[in-house]
Amino acid sequence: MAVIGITHCRKLEDYRQSVLHVGGEVRVLDPSPLDTAMDGLDGLLLTGGGDVDPAIYGEPPHASFSPAEAGRDQFEIGLVTLARARQIPVLAICRGIQVLNVACGGTLVQDIASQVPGAIMHQLEVPPHQAVELAHEVWIDKESQLSRIMRERLVDTDACDVNSRHHQAIRQVAPGFIVSATAPDGVIEAIEDPKTRFCLGVQWHPENFFRTGEFRPLFESFLDAASGR
Repeated sequence: MAVIGITHCRKLEDYRQSVLHVGGEVRVLDPSPLDTAMDGLDGLLLTGGGDVDPAIYGEPPHASFSPAEAGRDQFEIGLVTLARARQIPVLAICRGIQVLNVACGGTLVQDIASQVPGAIMHQLEVPPHQAVELAHEVWIDKESQLSRIMRERLVDTDACDVNSRHHQAIRQVAPGFIVSATAPDGVIEAIEDPKTRFCLGVQWHPENFFRTGEFRPLFESFLDAASGR
């Protein structure tokens, strides 16, 4: 059984259940020495949370900056660096895609509403029991790994509906990565490294759908990659 390390966050349960539902074993990762944290892991799942410190990618903070827990940025960037060095599959979600991009040399839009002209709503505030409410569609590059993973759901279209709870997004894509999905306003919604077995980030929250299975193929493919490492 593949062991998936999940970075600790305040809303952990749906990530855990998404991995458990496809047959993975979960280990929650709290800040600790990197070698200890990564020891025995077959896959790394980066979770949602507060903003990445913009000083890491060379910018002053926007007025909307809401930092993550102390030490989390450095720990998770270290996890990404070590996972990629060891060719460990990575699935990055919401804040996670931002951490992945920054760790690999990219930058972020710090506040979509004020920095992206014509932006659609990317922060859909709903009660917890409505966490899977859909916010907008994303357009998926049909040549991407993400498209291949989601083939059954996409059928005859290159678009799918997603939920959305973020005010930041990728600006400059990290070297070596490609954009695999965008929102209708041009905001980047997914990236991947085509040179790896599995290194993929999405800006929405597929873990919220573990009960209904809309994004189960994403977690199945991640686990398959981790199992075959």
